[in-house]
Amino acid sequence: MNRGLRILAVVLAGALVPGGCSAQDAPDPEVSVSPVARTWTESVLPAPAGAVGRIVLRDATVCQGRRFVVGAVQDDSGGTVPAAWSSSGAGAWTSIRIDARSYYGKQNVLYSVACREGRMGALGAKAGGAHGYPRTSSWRETPDGVLHEVSAPFELFGGPQAVNVARLDAGPPGWLISGNRMSGAASWVSRDGSAFRIVERAPVLASGDAGETWSFDGVAAVAGWVMVGGELPSGRIDRDAVGWQSPDGVSWRRLPAAGATPVYEELQRVVSDGSPVAVGVRGAVFGVWRLDGDRWLPGAAFGAVPPGGKAGVRSLAVAGAELFCVTSDGVAHTLWTSADGGGAWRPVVLPVAVPAGADRAVAVAGEAGGAGRLLMVVDDGVRARVYLEGAGG
Repeated sequence: MNRGLRILAVVLAGALVPGGCSAQDAPDPEVSVSPVARTWTESVLPAPAGAVGRIVLRDATVCQGRRFVVGAVQDDSGGTVPAAWSSSGAGAWTSIRIDARSYYGKQNVLYSVACREGRMGALGAKAGGAHGYPRTSSWRETPDGVLHEVSAPFELFGGPQAVNVARLDAGPPGWLISGNRMSGAASWVSRDGSAFRIVERAPVLASGDAGETWSFDGVAAVAGWVMVGGELPSGRIDRDAVGWQSPDGVSWRRLPAAGATPVYEELQRVVSDGSPVAVGVRGAVFGVWRLDGDRWLPGAAFGAVPPGGKAGVRSLAVAGAELFCVTSDGVAHTLWTSADGGGAWRPVVLPVAVPAGADRAVAVAGEAGGAGRLLMVVDDGVRARVYLEGAGG
């Protein structure tokens, strides 16, 4: 079976995974977990100069006192232009000037954002071309405050080996993009965001005789990078949770999960609250794993993952001493919080209900240390909003 058919088989297998999970994985059905009420302060985003239409929001990040949210402005016909905003302290949000250079770059919806040293980078995409595939660009903020599209050859993110370009992350080593090629999990690395190098077919990271790999997200940790995802072992139809560690984003070593089970498991988002912690799917529930040495140790389970393959973890953040996680069960988004490093989770009342869907999003980002606040973007497909948890700016 060729690689393309195997990928399709994996997707179909995931969609058909039964809802069962082991007793130790399932939350106690007799324990009632009441939602937590929080105070939300909504912020107003100014319309970017010259852009007409609805503001679309997809992601958020915070670093060194600056907050960023990204997305696009969409007109009545569905046309889009990339858009991003920033704020600091109690200041108002300002629109970031965009320097789009390519045909599809000028139509990008920015869907993943990260920052380091107070400046942001982003990924954006717009479906197009003969086959309607996403045309992906990376973006870099320069010291003059302009967000520039980074010129790149088409096959850096696209071409016959393309599968997806998932997430952008930043940290002391620079910038890391997690994603997948026809050869399996892949990474893209850059020191300053001005140009990315693709790392595909890398030993251990890419698919091999042992199984097929898939990458979802990464984080700067453990003197380099940690990336997370799943592996479909040869002869099986369910993924096992797995991660990888690298000092430079180029050479990788495998970080397996302890106690792999017959249920479908994968790590979908990862952050570091002192050590890497990941959240993903564990059979019929969402599960937590924490990196301990060279292995991911499974922890608490929460929520529900209905069969059908539409559920997943959409966002994960650390704010102060709390973890926050956004999940979708295929029907609606839910925000969860854990005050004990992922041991116990409670749902948080969202300021507005957000159904599941390709044109809807909920994403969170946190301010580290002390009483760090949570930044959240909410897009219900009709209106996009920005909230800070707590009162004031």
